[in-house]
Amino acid sequence: MRIDELTTPALIVEQAVLDANLDAMSAALPGPRLRPHVKAHKCTALAHRQRGNGHAGFTCATIRECEVMFAAGLGEDLLLANEVLDARRLGALVRDGARVTVAVDSSETIAAAAAGGVREVLIDVNVGLPRCGCPPERAGELAGEARRSGLEVRGVMGYEGHLMLVADPADRARMTGEAMALLVAAAAEVGGELISAGGTGTYADNTWATEIQAGSYALMDTAYGAVGQPFGQALSVLGTIVSVAPTHAVVDVGLKSLGMDHGLPAIPGAQVWFCSDEHTSFAPEEPVRVGDRVRVLPAHVDPTVVLHEQMHVVDGDRVVETWGVDMRGW
Repeated sequence: MRIDELTTPALIVEQAVLDANLDAMSAALPGPRLRPHVKAHKCTALAHRQRGNGHAGFTCATIRECEVMFAAGLGEDLLLANEVLDARRLGALVRDGARVTVAVDSSETIAAAAAGGVREVLIDVNVGLPRCGCPPERAGELAGEARRSGLEVRGVMGYEGHLMLVADPADRARMTGEAMALLVAAAAEVGGELISAGGTGTYADNTWATEIQAGSYALMDTAYGAVGQPFGQALSVLGTIVSVAPTHAVVDVGLKSLGMDHGLPAIPGAQVWFCSDEHTSFAPEEPVRVGDRVRVLPAHVDPTVVLHEQMHVVDGDRVVETWGVDMRGW
């Protein structure tokens, strides 16, 4: 199949750019130093590629991701890096042979893990992002509670997500060090072998974590590109121009096919004006015609991918593979 035969909007992945991104991150963080986060792509075919690059452990955001990863033969070491209050589905995976570790940050989530049949946990520590995570000074206490509940505590995790898009490299490095000082201190109280943290935005700055939970690096988006991360834009949403006016053009890619929480998408050679449900209005630098195809570059990869059922891997004008976005849902 050729690209121009695809129905738009269609999720496109440049094969050569994806391969380069995977190889670059694997060189920077080989083997267990990287625990790829599958929430960014929701695709077991891509996860298999990451496994082929030497990364046996994966980070998941949902129970559904854990289930699908295990069914795809990728259940060797899964970390659900979110708190859950009903862990029975995770316990079922453990009984079937998966290794599943879950994040806990309270007595309630510890009790849920134990009751659900999960055997291993990480103590989730708040390192500055006001989301989940216990206060650093409570981490040791919660670790003791988890062990008394019969759970193995593998270590700690903390996500410095508030630093991922800090543009100044020196500021980002300094703030990452401050966040990780909290996590390292908590790790000394908790024990265990893992300090799990980081993401695409801080992967090169975070030298304190034993493993980095990066995900967006594989496909990339314009928000990470704007702060200088050294990975190529592999992902785009292919669209068709459906209307042309003297001042602007309209492509059939809109809010229902783009993640918009990080702002407007980009279109090479054009100024994007705004997005609506099924359309993006833009001012092209060169004349365009109805029926022309354009690539729309999302500002945030994760919520873009999840809006699509499949992604098409391309080499030039050829579609070489089509992968299911098979980890959607909860």
